[in-house]
Amino acid sequence: MSKRFPFPNPVNETSARLVAAGVVAISALYLLTGSTLVLVALTYGFAARVATGPAFSPLAQLATRVITPRLNVAHKFVPGPPKRFAQTIGLAFASAALVLVLLDNSGAAQFVITALIVAATLESAFAICLGCIMFSFLMKIGVIPQSVCEACNDITLRAPAETSN
Repeated sequence: MSKRFPFPNPVNETSARLVAAGVVAISALYLLTGSTLVLVALTYGFAARVATGPAFSPLAQLATRVITPRLNVAHKFVPGPPKRFAQTIGLAFASAALVLVLLDNSGAAQFVITALIVAATLESAFAICLGCIMFSFLMKIGVIPQSVCEACNDITLRAPAETSN
């Protein structure tokens, strides 16, 4: 993890949902065009968000600096580690699709991207983060230590709702 560009903790759920909506749009663009460059951009975005949070992701910058501040809604803040884990899962899906395309298996890549669209749609439309659910399960069975996310287990450690990003 970069100390200069740390992954945010807590994460503004409004911004996370906007990024997920952007992932849906970019993924749909890939399905419509079959463009390898779109997959490269999608994969880069996930890699940038996993490594540095929104710092080097154009999509995350748009969500956190432009759109979220203009929304007149109560913003909910959620623990960062599960969101980073979810971004890592997205990176795995996008990377797998890119490798599949490079190996000339666009049908399998389309399947992977369709699964990514389903997960990102659940996050963006319904605030259901499948990666976060998986993170919680892995904490419960001891694969991820409790110390990684104290706020995940203690609701009193979560940030109160605010109206800014």
